[in-house]
Amino acid sequence: MSGLPHSPHALVTGGGRGIGRAIAASLVGAGATVTVLGRNASVLEAAVGAGVAHFAVVADVSNEVSLKAAIAEANARKPIDILVANAGGAESAPFSKSDSALFARMMDVNFMGVVHAVSGVLPGMKDRPYGRIVAIASTAGLKGYAYVSAYTAAKHAVVGLVRSLALELAGTNVTVNAVCPGFTDTDLVAGSIENIMKKTGRSREQAIAELAKHNPQGRLISPQEVADAVLWLCGEGAGAITGQTIAVAGGEI
Repeated sequence: MSGLPHSPHALVTGGGRGIGRAIAASLVGAGATVTVLGRNASVLEAAVGAGVAHFAVVADVSNEVSLKAAIAEANARKPIDILVANAGGAESAPFSKSDSALFARMMDVNFMGVVHAVSGVLPGMKDRPYGRIVAIASTAGLKGYAYVSAYTAAKHAVVGLVRSLALELAGTNVTVNAVCPGFTDTDLVAGSIENIMKKTGRSREQAIAELAKHNPQGRLISPQEVADAVLWLCGEGAGAITGQTIAVAGGEI
């Protein structure tokens, strides 16, 4: 398997924790210069201090002006070759209690955050000899789940964007793909576990089992497993892989 070209610059949104941090660390280990982006400066600085990233920029991906300013700062340091649009968030509610504000929040962070990030990096990236865009979607971008209709709709939108953008950029050296994890052992899923415990009275083990049952392997996915898929897509040997959605979900999809 071909690795990364010599010292590309990778920007990882939501790179301070969970899946994003694992991706950043894997890219650093493969020889990339990595900038992590997120809302919490102290979390990002901790990632840099731990050696899982080289630089950090602060922005909320749902704020187009803030995000593009942060991307410009990172790009000025070194042109961006790889974008991993990982930042996201989930809220659960029955559809009957999912108002327009909830849908707007889910679309802003999970979909428009990807749109804004791609818009920020693409002008420079598409004229370079190598470029990789990887959106971290979800199995919720490939199937439905009850009680997360807004989140699911937003992740489906990400998958549609990836498929269309890949075709538009097929004549360039930029590939565009999505990685779709199942329930993964992260802070985000920990919040879902707490929610299940609170609403149902189940134990932590029972709540974890409720999520893990979606995976035929009967477990949560590890952040490193998602990072491994991203790293492969960023490699020079994946140049013919574009417009794809890769489920990291133990056979669920």
